[in-house]
Amino acid sequence: MQSIIHIDEPDLAADAGARWVVKDEVVAAEFAARAGALESAVGTNHYEAGDALLTGSTGDRWCVSRARFDGKYRPVGAIRAGEAGRYANHPVPIRAKRMSRPFSVARSAGGDVLRGEAGDWLVEYAPGDHGIVASGRFAAVYRITDPRR
Repeated sequence: MQSIIHIDEPDLAADAGARWVVKDEVVAAEFAARAGALESAVGTNHYEAGDALLTGSTGDRWCVSRARFDGKYRPVGAIRAGEAGRYANHPVPIRAKRMSRPFSVARSAGGDVLRGEAGDWLVEYAPGDHGIVASGRFAAVYRITDPRR
């Protein structure tokens, strides 16, 4: 069994193994009435009142702060921003790296620690804002836009 490596404050912009990727997904969103936590496929996600609680097209659950959610997702159909319902992500290129061994990373400085398996992807949504996407989910909702490989 391989030991888990912890990646402390990764910078995928400086990592030659990182790729540009784009997510294309419609999610179901509800907004938290009070602070709490939910268990995602890669670890515990703590949230505050008003944050978005998401269920992806693959059934995965996670949370996004309300400030980040409004800039990353747009309502689908007749709902208004901030109402529960379906939202599509804005297809913005981000950096990601497929990891060859089990690993962990903090979502943000001092934030929840997520854990991934060999073959999962470390993603960098913005400097200091990280996540882990399981390999099957990555294949279902992300596409590599970086033609290097």
